[in-house]
Amino acid sequence: MNPIAIDVKNLVKVYHKRGQPPVRALDGISFAVPRGQIFGLLGPNGAGKTTTLKILTTLLPATSGSAHILGFDVERQPFEVRKNICVVLQENAADLYLSLRDNLRTYGRFHGLDARETETRANHVTELFDLGEYRNQRLIDLSGGLKRRLQVAKVFMVDKQVVFLDEATTGMDAINKRTTIQAIKQEARKGRTIVLTTHILAEAEELCDSLVIVDRGRIAASGSVEDVKLIGFKFVHVTMMFRRLNPRTIAALRQFTPVSMETRNTSIEMTLKKESDVLKVLRAAKRDKNFVNFEVGGATLEDVFVELVRMPREESR
Repeated sequence: MNPIAIDVKNLVKVYHKRGQPPVRALDGISFAVPRGQIFGLLGPNGAGKTTTLKILTTLLPATSGSAHILGFDVERQPFEVRKNICVVLQENAADLYLSLRDNLRTYGRFHGLDARETETRANHVTELFDLGEYRNQRLIDLSGGLKRRLQVAKVFMVDKQVVFLDEATTGMDAINKRTTIQAIKQEARKGRTIVLTTHILAEAEELCDSLVIVDRGRIAASGSVEDVKLIGFKFVHVTMMFRRLNPRTIAALRQFTPVSMETRNTSIEMTLKKESDVLKVLRAAKRDKNFVNFEVGGATLEDVFVELVRMPREESR
């Protein structure tokens, strides 16, 4: 058995619109995803993520290059590819006037499961995604987060080896999101290959075994989460705690031009490019009589992501 589930080589996609210059959405990207991994396809808006996803799921032809799913060519063998994948797109596809349980039943029967197997699997995903108390409610009466959780849950009713999740937790609150993340992890342990696109970098950092960051149609970074984070080894992540936040202190800290800076209740988190700035930041923080604590750590995936997508095109090659 080929250990590679997804193999992409020199993929190019050029969009042509009458009266407008061509747009090169993908500019020769290549990557491979081993079987059984959770793989992150990350990038800012307009980076080429959706184009890549549409090509891999046979919804869009590439201009050049190749892509194979489980050894099947996505252009020459689209039906074989579709037999082996499930896809959750950003738009929810469900019947709002059916109950949650009947939506699962409809999905199971559509994929050829008999009535008994459909019930068994519907019960399994209902429990896995903690949807039991909503099983008899119509979707139109549920929150957007619960609708989205159902959308993700139902693809795991069928035994597809490769699952594509496009912004899987969009619209979910913290509880819905945590439940969905844990369920995705559990399904991945069964050997499924899961491709995840998300704008939530902390989510990718927690879930993904490997990833690529796509920017302006090219791959800016790839590898394991730790490998990619090492790109930002010079970055320093600083957390400061205060009894209360003083606007003057916040303004003073901004003068160090951090890569990122965020205030939360009584804390300030900053990512600095220079280690030499750490002591300067500490001194500035300690001038505030409400200063309590100071912690220093390594770069997060989000820090590296932000810095990579800020780079000029010629630097990010």
